[in-house]
This record gives sequence, structure tokens and C-alpha cells, in this order.
Amino acid sequence: MILKVLKYSFHDLNRSRWSAVYLLFYLALGSGLLFLNNDLSRAVVTLLNVVIVLTPLIGTVLGITWFNNASEFTELLLAQPIRRTTIILGQYLGLSLALSFSLVVGLGLPFLAYGLIRSTAIFEFLLLLGVGVLLSFIFVGLAFAIALTHENRVKGFGYAILAWLFFAVLYDGLFLIALVSFSEYPLERFALIATFGNPIDLSRILILLKLDISALMGYTGAVFARFFGTPLGMTLSLTALLAWCALPLLHITWKLRRKDF
Repeated sequence: MILKVLKYSFHDLNRSRWSAVYLLFYLALGSGLLFLNNDLSRAVVTLLNVVIVLTPLIGTVLGITWFNNASEFTELLLAQPIRRTTIILGQYLGLSLALSFSLVVGLGLPFLAYGLIRSTAIFEFLLLLGVGVLLSFIFVGLAFAIALTHENRVKGFGYAILAWLFFAVLYDGLFLIALVSFSEYPLERFALIATFGNPIDLSRILILLKLDISALMGYTGAVFARFFGTPLGMTLSLTALLAWCALPLLHITWKLRRKDF
């Protein structure tokens, strides 16, 4: 049954204009960057900040908007002998896969046409797409969790935007303030642990280290390179991103068991 709900949600979003606009935006962005820049590695670096900031924003906005707009359909499904978790998780997976599809196709087509397969930047590009997909799943999950927690749609939308703003902007500011305020103390371990608390920062560091431009990050870049540049560091980083995907789902499952629809 979860596959049927997933299939409906996936096709429903793919038929919407927002999905088409999202796909066309990345298609135009990728084509434009490759037209202006002959270096695939530089194009990946340019795409980095766009993908890791825009992908969570789109996942958050479309996640909570689609969840609220589909409330009547959700109530109809809840009247059937179907488990609540099956319905909500099916919708979550369908929406996340639809956004991931737009991202992968929108960026993948121009890069493939430009000769990505024969380029040395193929692994960096695949890592960028993989990180973008994980961020889509993470922030759609956060949007669903917030929507389930706050029945007031305006308040829920506001909290969802605030959550994205916190991870995209405020977290870095607080992190830098802490580093400056306690600069007299050894902060290597604190910096590494704090990085795992923000999936956007974690994604950015993984790609920067893979592109071998960690020197641009100064002293912290050397610290991150020693840890995240190792096989153990890469494994723990990807595991942390998967854990970020699971955390909203655990909250959603817990909330569904207590929520009275």
C-alpha cells in the first residue's frame, strides 16, 4: 500500500508546475554554467552553494505546502483501513523522490551532454547530486514533522522557514561566534562535533574536501581535512546525513501514534 501512496504523491508533484519550474531552473543553471565555463570542476564549485542552500529551501517550502494542500486527500485515506504511518511515509517518499528526480535530471542532462563521463570531475559531481538528494529527504522530512506538530498552517509554515533559516544562516553565525569567543582554547573537537549538528555544513565540507580546496577554509580546513578526508571520516559523515534523514521520520512516527486526526 505504501508504494501506491508513494506513486500517487510522486506523479501528483511531477504534474504540478512547481516541479517543472524546479527542473527547468536546474537545467538552465547547469547549461548556463557550462556555456560560460569550460571547466567542469569549477562548474561543480559554483553549483555547490546553490544546491546546498536552494535544495533545503525548496524541500522545506514544497514539503509543508504540499502536506497542507493534500490534507483533504489524507483524511480520505485515513478513513480507509490503512495505517497512518503508511499514508504519511508514502507521501513523504513520493515528494522527496519527485524533488530528487528534478534535481538529478535538471543538472545531469547538461553535464552528460558536456562530456561528464569522460571528465575527472565525475565523482565530485555525483557527490554533489548525492548530497542534494539527501538534503531533499532531510528537509522534506523536517517540513512534514513541523506540519504534523502545528495544525495552524501559517504558524507551521513560519516554523518551517525558521528551521531552514537556522540551518542555512544562523547556525554558521553562532558557530563562528563560539570559535571567536573561545579562540584561546583548543576547539578542534568542538568544531568537528558541531559540524555534525548541521546537515548543510556537513554537506558543504564533504564536497569542498573532495574538490581538494580545503585550503580556502583556513585553519579549520586543515582540521576537517585530517578527519573528513579519511575513509572513516567519510563513512561517519555519510552515516550522519542518513541519521538526519531518519530523525524526522522517527518524530513523524511518534507523532502519528498520538495525533487525533
